[in-house]
Amino acid sequence: MMIENPTVQTSQDFLSQVNHEIAHFPFPAQPQGLYEPISYVLAMGGKRIRPVFLLLAHQLYAQPSRKALQAAVALEIFHNYTLLHDDLMDNADKRRDRPTVHKHWDANTAILSGDAMLEVAYRHMFQAAGGCPDALAAFLKTCVEVSEGQQYDMDFEQRLDVTLPEYYEMIRLKTGVLIACALQVGALMGGADTAQSLLLYQYGAAIGRAFQLRDDYLDTFGDAAVFGKRIGGDILEGKKTFLLVSALEKASTPLRREMEQWLQRKDADEQEKIAYFTQIYKELGIPTDYEREMERCFLKSDALFQQMDAPHEAKQALKSFADSLNHRIC
Repeated sequence: MMIENPTVQTSQDFLSQVNHEIAHFPFPAQPQGLYEPISYVLAMGGKRIRPVFLLLAHQLYAQPSRKALQAAVALEIFHNYTLLHDDLMDNADKRRDRPTVHKHWDANTAILSGDAMLEVAYRHMFQAAGGCPDALAAFLKTCVEVSEGQQYDMDFEQRLDVTLPEYYEMIRLKTGVLIACALQVGALMGGADTAQSLLLYQYGAAIGRAFQLRDDYLDTFGDAAVFGKRIGGDILEGKKTFLLVSALEKASTPLRREMEQWLQRKDADEQEKIAYFTQIYKELGIPTDYEREMERCFLKSDALFQQMDAPHEAKQALKSFADSLNHRIC
């Protein structure tokens, strides 16, 4: 159902609410070694994209509620749990320009604090969405899918034959489904019917695909001071990104063999390796391919947006936030 004459809140309004809730989240004081790293991770900030999407989607069909805000915070805690463990698996040095948990503390701390974050996220989502079984089911399904995506990402590091369809499925699971879930859960908790909630899910999946494509691009062509992460990390780790998979598919047989040799070299100078692949991407026109794929994502998400049956003002608040992500530089 749609709400009439709603008091529409902006993404900034919702961001402030989410940040306030996270800053005052009642984590226990002890054991300090378990909960201090969690507070450290959550204090890193960020755009809080997923909880804001949840609240914007909820607003399409209902007035903002405490339950929706609680669900949004649970989703953000889950997301940060995945980042904490991703950083450990990737052996990443920094997250948002701060040392990662396993660097600031150690690997065991990262594992245990991450596990605690997952339990907290589950518990608070159950409290928030327990009265909406479809929303709860969507969240639980997504939790498993994110792990599947991470496993594919790890598996692909050992393969040289990853195809673009495989890559797209991996990023759908690793990135897209959580953004899609945020929008679907928000809509369902607001009273949206099955068709509208599915539309919001598909809209989020399109945004998530574009978001990961942009992340792949910025990892090679971004500004480290703005991006908050080391430039070229994906190249050094052998990540099968859109750039690398596209380049391997477009390369001539001799060039592909040369690229594969570089990927398998463990003794290569890091800066030389980054410079080599960056130049290859440019020579093969991969940045242009990236721009075309981004445009396709934008067209798809816009077509889905036009089908949403919700008040104009609330839809515009959602679109403004989505558009801001399309033009992000970090």
